[in-house]
Amino acid sequence: MPKDSIQQLLESIARVGKHNSTVPMLSEVGPLRNFLLPDGSIDYARLDERNGACTHREIFLRFLVLNAVLDQGPDMAGVRQLLTSVTNKMYLAEVRFLHKPLAFFAELGIAIDQILADHKSIKKARAAIWAAENQSNPTRYNLFMDNSTQALNYAIFRWGVPIALPLLLEKDNKIEEHKPTVLTDYLESWDSAEEMSQQLKDNERYGLGKAIGDKACHLLAKWMVSSFGLSRRKESSWREFAFEVPYDLNAGRVLWRTGYFLKWASEKDYIRAEVVQPKAGKGGTHYIRVTNIRGMGAIKQLPAHLQPVYTDVVMNHLKTNKRPPRKVEIQRIQHAYLLSNFADTGFSVADFDEGLMNIGTQYCLNISEPKCKSCPINRLCEGHQSNERLITDFRT
Repeated sequence: MPKDSIQQLLESIARVGKHNSTVPMLSEVGPLRNFLLPDGSIDYARLDERNGACTHREIFLRFLVLNAVLDQGPDMAGVRQLLTSVTNKMYLAEVRFLHKPLAFFAELGIAIDQILADHKSIKKARAAIWAAENQSNPTRYNLFMDNSTQALNYAIFRWGVPIALPLLLEKDNKIEEHKPTVLTDYLESWDSAEEMSQQLKDNERYGLGKAIGDKACHLLAKWMVSSFGLSRRKESSWREFAFEVPYDLNAGRVLWRTGYFLKWASEKDYIRAEVVQPKAGKGGTHYIRVTNIRGMGAIKQLPAHLQPVYTDVVMNHLKTNKRPPRKVEIQRIQHAYLLSNFADTGFSVADFDEGLMNIGTQYCLNISEPKCKSCPINRLCEGHQSNERLITDFRT
């Protein structure tokens, strides 16, 4: 069957992501280097070997949960520098908090001193770059999130909550032989990677709550299942299409400007759902609150050949439905398109997400004149080709 324009667009975005990964550089993290091969890739043959109190796999996952929480900050490059630098220096000071989470809280003063010192140096190096990219003022550069400037709040809330998760799991687990893999076992205890991402935030006892957003939960699922292949479970509900794409500002901007969202509902439909908020954006533009798309059903019909594929996605991959779904949710439609051609293209949900991130941060900037001429998907972008207002009149 010939590929329609939507299939071409989605696969083009995924192709960009396939060749432009933005995953954390694990080789820069001191306590993880011994678990890697000389080329910087994970030594999968040794994943379940012990390193002190935990297996290699467990340490990777503890670091990635923390990384996912902190990645919600305003400058991804700066956040990852901060995480890597603080982790390396704390380990040099023998505060091995990934292996022994209690050490972070026992030596909280060291953690706060290091966070403050490294934040200052990173701000000096990156503030002007960040401000130019975001049409902002360098003095507003802050990695602590929530407009907070208090290191104690940041250290306890953003660092402490994800670090405390394996600590609590260790306390609750009375079987000594299970303690080296408590976080791994907990994450893999759910029916799908999608359910795991929801429980990571919402579980009554172990949920990270407001310390983590939905995007970050799905980011952890992507890293665990696709980017780094750390899951021991291999069924379809723990593979390439088993988690939602974490729609964020970059995703919303790219998918709006290309016209993709308008394939499934009208602008008026998005206004009614408060996805599009007229005149609420910078400079009187229309604000796209992409998180409000979550759960929104498509008004326009999915092509007939993709309907059974969509049903397969939600019932057997995401495992969010026990019966065929009554509505098609916009945020899951790309799963059906990519899965339908996966055997031929190899393009996964992770590739699609990486593509959105690359295009959104390098080309489709949140300004009135983004870098459309050099954008790798400009020939498929409705905003660039025929409807300029999708670019000029909307912000995320």
